[in-house]
Amino acid sequence: MSTNKYLLLAAGALAGFLSSCASSSSTSSAAATAPTAATAAPTQAEQPSQPGVGLDVTAINKSASPCDDFFQYASGAWLKSTPIPATESTWGSWNTLIDQNNAVLRQILNDAAANKTAQKGSNLQKVGDFYATAMDTVAIERAGLKYLQPELARITAIKDLKSLQNALVRQQQLQTRSVFGVGVNQDRKISTQYAVYLSQGGLTLPDRDYYLKDDARSKQIRTAYTTYLVNTFKQLGDNEAAAQKNAATVLRLETRFAKASKDRVALRDPYANYNKMTVAEANQQFPNLGVASMLQQLGLGSAKEVIVGQPDFLKDASAALKTEPLNDWKTYLRWHVTSSFASALPQAYVDESFRFQQVLSGAKQQQPRWKRMLRATDASLGEAFGQLYVDKAFTPETKAKALEMVANIKSAMADHIQQLPWMSAGTKQEALKKLNAFTVKIGYPDKWKDYSALTISRESYLQNVINARLWEAKDNISRYGKPIDRSVWGMTPPTVNAYYNSSLNEIVFPAGIMQPPFFDPKADDAVNYGGMGAVIGHEITHGFDDRGRQSDAEGNLRDWWTKEDAAEFTKRADLVGAQYSAFQPLDSVFVNGKLTMGENLADFGGTALAYSALQKQLQRKYGNNPRPRYDGFTPEQRFFLAWAQVWRTSARPEYIRQQVLTDPHSPAQYRTNGPLMNMPEFYQAFGCKPGDKMVRNDQQRATIW
Repeated sequence: MSTNKYLLLAAGALAGFLSSCASSSSTSSAAATAPTAATAAPTQAEQPSQPGVGLDVTAINKSASPCDDFFQYASGAWLKSTPIPATESTWGSWNTLIDQNNAVLRQILNDAAANKTAQKGSNLQKVGDFYATAMDTVAIERAGLKYLQPELARITAIKDLKSLQNALVRQQQLQTRSVFGVGVNQDRKISTQYAVYLSQGGLTLPDRDYYLKDDARSKQIRTAYTTYLVNTFKQLGDNEAAAQKNAATVLRLETRFAKASKDRVALRDPYANYNKMTVAEANQQFPNLGVASMLQQLGLGSAKEVIVGQPDFLKDASAALKTEPLNDWKTYLRWHVTSSFASALPQAYVDESFRFQQVLSGAKQQQPRWKRMLRATDASLGEAFGQLYVDKAFTPETKAKALEMVANIKSAMADHIQQLPWMSAGTKQEALKKLNAFTVKIGYPDKWKDYSALTISRESYLQNVINARLWEAKDNISRYGKPIDRSVWGMTPPTVNAYYNSSLNEIVFPAGIMQPPFFDPKADDAVNYGGMGAVIGHEITHGFDDRGRQSDAEGNLRDWWTKEDAAEFTKRADLVGAQYSAFQPLDSVFVNGKLTMGENLADFGGTALAYSALQKQLQRKYGNNPRPRYDGFTPEQRFFLAWAQVWRTSARPEYIRQQVLTDPHSPAQYRTNGPLMNMPEFYQAFGCKPGDKMVRNDQQRATIW
């Protein structure tokens, strides 16, 4: 349902990042440097007046060739010397920044939790009380299932289809996504209005394929999932036989949903997942969902239409609600509500959940509780927590510098659009109109969320989590029928990430990402443009990737392309898809070039736009004078090294397998190398020659924006 394109997807600590499109731009003669210059120690004449910062020169593997594998060259020494911590499934530069950020956030939370005299109802009181209860494991153990019992009792009381429908409404409010999802978002075709969306849901495993594939890995995960189910039901009081039977019931129902679900590539088609119908038609097509009654109970009784993402799924779900035994549904819901709140339950539930996550991610140990509860506080009270964070950690100077970089990279995008040889004048005009209409959000919201209706106390952590979810669901639904709120954010200020939202046609950079290695006020321009500049370019390009290009300047799903231009774009994008589908991170595991298309195109664009913007910046600063080297590298070389070091990452094989199946971002080494293999500017910077592994010939090379 969300139209956001994220720079990085978090799985545990993190996972991926931005993407952009590649286009060629003229390269200054200063960029031409033989490979030996990149690896040689700086001569006395090259030494800057003060050491360059921003790059980790100790990470470079000087025995590797930048023209064979730039990922290994830029970060190989670091990759070799830095093990993945036992608590993590992946480890890289993102984690370093997240850990730095967490130190600040943890101090804020500890101070807030220690403050028992904060004004009642204030953000400080709510954040402090939430975190204090989250860390009070003694109270959580003592409470047991006390605060979950009212929810379990609702499920036990189900006696017919009508009460099952009512129970599913409650699950929507609790955000367990049991069976399906309901929410309010902008209408993709009328971006000035909010619409009600219905979409597929109902699964616990990360992807439908885990239920349906018969390879050894999928079977291993299903076996581990069954163990997780059985042990959780036993903790809820079932005997062994009942727990086994109930586990089989949940797996059977979820497998039915998996068969009816669209896969992740099919979910990327915005038109196929936009099916507007009247509420009466929805009632007719999905008679057992009780759509009209559900909307009434949710506070959406005035809605006359809904947008259905996946009608075939909802038809099957409707049939299942009538034909599957009522007791099986009660078992399914009992599992979903318990597993959804497992992190707020006694330690036995937390441990069982982690044992299953280990199989998925490969992590050896559980993260310390404070890290997990810090994320939970951010998820539940993100903008209240975010205000405390911004006051402490974000400066107006950082915001001003970021706005300057955005302006420069938007200007580069305008230049690239105007110079495209394959696009007609009419389509270029529409593209420039869309670019000029971009909204830019940096740091934190201009208007903060109002949490005054949310009750948070020191009584119970689980009750606080339930209250926060109910409040968030109500907050989302309250938008319906009101003017579009363009001040809303899809990420919290401390988040180390960024996104593009096509319906609002906006690019958003939270305060959390405005730090090294992405942005360092002490670093030279080359490093900042290779880091934060490429992030900015990535998000701008998302407005013009294979999905983003289907929305116009106002955020409406509308075809503003000529047939010829669209065909030319698709041909070029397909070449990128074929390149990535050939990447093989593990034996028999290949990247899915169609699933990762949007992020790959954004990585291509991000590097190309940031590089062009850097060249303009260097020209303004130095004109035709020699450009300074830092650490023995030209600005162009430092730009590409900064890009690569942002992505330096080690990952466990279990994580890679899950990433390739579920994540629209490619593994880190391909995010690094993929765009550069198509950039003549990179070849020139490091003296790469035809035949080198990092060099694609003219027929293989992909350029779009």
